[in-house]
Amino acid sequence: MTTWFRSYYEDEDLWLYFEADDEGWAARQVEVRGADSRPVTAASLDEVLYLRDHAAVAAMGRYEERYGVLAEGNLDGWQDQPQAAEISAEEFEHLWAEARRTLDASR
Repeated sequence: MTTWFRSYYEDEDLWLYFEADDEGWAARQVEVRGADSRPVTAASLDEVLYLRDHAAVAAMGRYEERYGVLAEGNLDGWQDQPQAAEISAEEFEHLWAEARRTLDASR
């Protein structure tokens, strides 16, 4: 079952939002700086896998420069992270769309 959740990294003043797949891996990830609410990451596993399989290494580098790096590994235990909470699919979609617009416009 797909789940959507958030957590907060106080040391970096960074909100992390995840869409996790049935196996607990990040399918999409948004990171937002707390100080100015600016998105810094909006990465997708489907896009990363497509680039890995069909594009040159330089294309992956350009993707990561624009959209950031997707979390690797299983996200189990997210509930134990600071300020962790489930969020709705609608909230995640809104954050995703806004982050993508911002990151696309800034590059």
